[in-house]
Amino acid sequence: MTELSLYRHPLTFLRAELGLSMGAYAARVDLAHRALGLGALARDRQKVYRWEAHGVVPEPSTQRAIAALHGIPDHLVDTSAWPQWLQAACPPERGADLPWDQAATVEVLCDLARGGSVDRRGFLTLTSAALSSSILGWQDALAAMTAPTSTGRRQITAAMVDHLERRLDHLRHLDDALGSGELRDLAQAEFSFIAGLVKDSRFDEPTGRRLYAAAAEAARCCAWVHFDAGYHAQAERYFAAALRASATAGDVLTGAYAMSFQAIQSYTAGDPRDAVALIEAAQIQTRNRATPRFRAMLAARAARSLSKTGDRRACARALDQARDALSAGPRDDDPAYLYWVTLGEVEMIAGSSALELGDAGEAVRRFDAAMAADYAGDDQYPRTHAIYLARAADAHLMLRDFDQAVEVADHAVRCLGGVDSARSSATMAGLRDKLAGHRDVPAVRDFLDLTA
Repeated sequence: MTELSLYRHPLTFLRAELGLSMGAYAARVDLAHRALGLGALARDRQKVYRWEAHGVVPEPSTQRAIAALHGIPDHLVDTSAWPQWLQAACPPERGADLPWDQAATVEVLCDLARGGSVDRRGFLTLTSAALSSSILGWQDALAAMTAPTSTGRRQITAAMVDHLERRLDHLRHLDDALGSGELRDLAQAEFSFIAGLVKDSRFDEPTGRRLYAAAAEAARCCAWVHFDAGYHAQAERYFAAALRASATAGDVLTGAYAMSFQAIQSYTAGDPRDAVALIEAAQIQTRNRATPRFRAMLAARAARSLSKTGDRRACARALDQARDALSAGPRDDDPAYLYWVTLGEVEMIAGSSALELGDAGEAVRRFDAAMAADYAGDDQYPRTHAIYLARAADAHLMLRDFDQAVEVADHAVRCLGGVDSARSSATMAGLRDKLAGHRDVPAVRDFLDLTA
């Protein structure tokens, strides 16, 4: 069988399974199109190349023919975006059918630790149904709340887990400053080290729960840096491992935190409705456990997800909930990993959401409010600020305020300086493409020439 992990697009994988060149595949699609009574299609290999390499979306009738060719039901084509519904014809990821118990968690962690970063795919592998199944598995495992047991040879103490947690805190802050390109190997090494401890250690129940929670957070860190670098399928595997480890730990907050980051991946590279489902599940499970700051984080992520679905009213409600929760102030029991959740961050998300919903004026107001709230300089979270500043520049461009668009874009370039992040670079490239349409404006032309 063809190895799914070798392909960047699901259609490339499905073609390989059939042993078809692009031209031969185009011919098969034409035959399926005719069989559906939809008429003839050009048997052009270039259109298949554009679907796979350049993200071109086939016409609706062509998608019907492709679905028929691979035995994919029409309702999946109707309810999922291209190319997500193609996953229905792809094999499930390893571990997807395992039970939600400690033995399976150890198996998933160790398998992932051995596998490393071999993924070359730029597409998601989980269908919405598979993601829903994962959410339910996590919820059921948390409800069972069985204590982790150990039979290993190495004694793990609470003090040792203290060190692991501090190392993960350092990793998070390094990622803020340096980006995924330089942190991916380090994050994987940290994850593999903790996975090895999980497999071979002895511990009491409280220490065991903390150890599995550390494994969950290490997996989330790996998922995030892989997502930021564009390795979406590998990021999904790490997110799945994070959920399993958090369930074994009985740590609902760590699992919900991982889900909030997986939601970003879903609305960025997949179906935003999946992002909404992830956040809703996280909110339900943490309802009686989350601090106000944690609730603010989830509400802000919900708002961004809802903006991607076009639900303006629900997005506004979620943003109000985030602001209200933050107004309660910090608490001693706030998880350490929430250090970045501030009013400025919420307003940045509000600005991105407004831009997504087509309200450039509101986007500019929210981005300005974010900078006024708690911006601490370009050295703090440069990757994140570069992304938000690029979006602010986009909003100014939509308002045809070219001078301000260029000024903010230049600020984004300065922030991105030493950060290795494919996602940030792609955001800047998209902004440059939009600015290129206004090259006749001197300020825009100068910016493009200076940053070429």
